[in-house]
Amino acid sequence: MSISLTIDLSDRDLEHFNKAMEASRKAAEGKTPEEVVAAAGSLLADAQKVHVPDFVRERLLQLDDMIAMVRDKGWNMQDEDRQRVMSALVYFVDPKDVIPDNVEVLGFLDDAIMIELCVRELRHELDAYDDFCEFRAHEAKKRGIEPSTVGQAQWLDSRREELVDRMHARRERDVGIGYGSSSGYGAKRSYTRAWRPGMFTFK
Repeated sequence: MSISLTIDLSDRDLEHFNKAMEASRKAAEGKTPEEVVAAAGSLLADAQKVHVPDFVRERLLQLDDMIAMVRDKGWNMQDEDRQRVMSALVYFVDPKDVIPDNVEVLGFLDDAIMIELCVRELRHELDAYDDFCEFRAHEAKKRGIEPSTVGQAQWLDSRREELVDRMHARRERDVGIGYGSSSGYGAKRSYTRAWRPGMFTFK
């Protein structure tokens, strides 16, 4: 039997996570983008060693998408957009957790909550990237090639530019909404995703 739980975060609760993010930014000072990505990837590697509930697993997949976006040569993010994603990933540079990660079931709950907050900030980036991966997988299949072998192919250019323009327009429209806006992103996701250079796998 499964049980559904709803977590409501008050402004005071959100302030705690804002402080945690600020502490992480200080801890990340002097770190290269590669080191930040590696730290976030380390969290995913640790999560695969223990049992995590579906709620946490879904958020870890979203973190994996954030990492994949900045690693994906085909997506080729603009510097400003890349910096927005990297600013979210710095949280995972600081090893200090409210709940130690080795605690069974709940160990990654605080990380999952922070990922959810980041997802709400990056919902348009994640939406556009997911659509890009679906398009790349579909076109690669038509051409009889593996999506993992596709770099900055010419047939991806127009679709990527279209999705980036859509992403910018939606972000500009939503300026000032912040955490209070429900992204709906979690409801859209599933464990079956088009290929991307991710790090997180599960059995």
